Amino acid sequence: MWTDRQDLSLIDDFCTQSPIIPVVAIASSTDAIPLANALLEGGIKVIEITLRTSAALEAIQLIAEQLPEMQVAAGTVLNPLQYQQAIDAGAQLVISPGITENLLDKGQNNPVPLLPGISSASELMMALDKGYSRCKFFPAEAAGSIAMLKALNGPFSQVKFCPTGGITLENAKSFLALSNVICVGGSWLSPSKLIEQQDWSGISRIARQSLDNCQQ
Repeated sequence: MWTDRQDLSLIDDFCTQSPIIPVVAIASSTDAIPLANALLEGGIKVIEITLRTSAALEAIQLIAEQLPEMQVAAGTVLNPLQYQQAIDAGAQLVISPGITENLLDKGQNNPVPLLPGISSASELMMALDKGYSRCKFFPAEAAGSIAMLKALNGPFSQVKFCPTGGITLENAKSFLALSNVICVGGSWLSPSKLIEQQDWSGISRIARQSLDNCQQ
């Protein structure tokens, strides 16, 4: 018998807050609060801060402490040490681009759940063996896109995905129409140029436009 070791209620609560999770590589932690506020103004209540920059953990901490209405995830988590650092910073969800046994073990029954990344049936079977039935599908476009997700739905109909990587305003709605897609992740909602220019109203407009497009 399969046993949930991921805490589906926590994962699903996070992933259903918005059909789109903004994926952000933030260069300066001073931009964290105004960026999060801009997304909230645009109707989006979740954000993924990727651990690709030195400012990421501080940005997560600032959002977690100052904006409780914004749910924050740590992305690009590669190992158990980064997982713990994300927890300590206040992340409510940890997202990885791939899987290792050590990372899956760290996420089992963890109060801060893990959304592991997979791109193949074999990786998905490994995740299922460890008690995971919610996964990031990455890199979505390069790993087979919509056709791959449709194919995975046959033998793995109990699994729901958050596709990330190559998701755009133009194709997000097509991914979200799939029965095994719970939300999508994308970097188009927070262009680095607009962050550099501190064009927060522009980011709010993109958020509103993206939500309107996906909910039509």
